[in-house]
Amino acid sequence: MKSLVLLCAAVLLCAGLVAQSEKKAMKSKTGIQNPLTGAWKLVSLEEPGADGKVHATDCAGMFVFTPNGKASVQVMYRNQETGSAYAHCGYEASYGSYRIEDSSTFTFHVNGGLVRTLIGKDLKRRYKVVGNRLTVTSTHPSERWKAIWERD
Repeated sequence: MKSLVLLCAAVLLCAGLVAQSEKKAMKSKTGIQNPLTGAWKLVSLEEPGADGKVHATDCAGMFVFTPNGKASVQVMYRNQETGSAYAHCGYEASYGSYRIEDSSTFTFHVNGGLVRTLIGKDLKRRYKVVGNRLTVTSTHPSERWKAIWERD
């Protein structure tokens, strides 16, 4: 009986340590709580069209952020003629690492992707999380797209 109590105490202690380490992993190196962790489903994507005006794009996608700083994004444009500098033949896919810079920006470092010219680049992004929604935009003034994601 005594060994059963000790075993239960050890299991509870281990569970507490795991939970505590996961909580620490949710914080970035800047000490900011990481609101990005998880899988996000694309709700809407707005991009400039040929006319220069911003339009809603017909697409689907997912953005995944792990607690240890890895990320992967995929977007499928339903019309293959549509797309951006991040897509090839109507599909966008890249993976790499990310770091939260502050409470409104993160940098996505591309380790691999469908568009090979992006590999090795650091893509700085603005983000805002409100409730279950994540809005991401580029920090580059010439890029006028906006993606809205919902926690999946």
